[in-house]
Amino acid sequence: MFARLLILFITIPVIELCIFMMLGSKIGIPTTLAIIVITAVLGAWLTKSQGLKALTNYQAALSQGRLPHEEVLDGLLILVAGAVLLTPGFLTDAIGFSLLIPTFRDLIKGVAKGYLSGRVSVVGDTMGAPRPKPGASKVINVEAEVVDDSPHPSGRSSDHVDRS
Repeated sequence: MFARLLILFITIPVIELCIFMMLGSKIGIPTTLAIIVITAVLGAWLTKSQGLKALTNYQAALSQGRLPHEEVLDGLLILVAGAVLLTPGFLTDAIGFSLLIPTFRDLIKGVAKGYLSGRVSVVGDTMGAPRPKPGASKVINVEAEVVDDSPHPSGRSSDHVDRS
């Protein structure tokens, strides 16, 4: 895993540098820098708007009592998109803008689900017990013993035990 990340962190910047040099020689350095700044600002704005939408969808799933796994994956992919969009480069911008397209994000989520399905186990709060229907109440009888340790009004202590 470390070797793959090392190769990734060396290869991507080298590719980006080559693209910068080729594009800079064709359209000029000021235009190239302007494109970098514009894509970063546009990417940040799109990431913020889609991130807020993903947060709203997450809250809606929770309020409906659903497990928000889709919404969490959406939020994670939008976060990755924002990170790579703020990284200067045309290759990273292409990846970032692609992740902001819902159809492409759904494709990536499908791949992620396939990868994670055998590795992640979800355990609900009921631990396999059936959920009660909304509005249904369950009465539980509990036996209790109340011990009164407070001082008696007459000044003597009370060892009285009230059995309810």
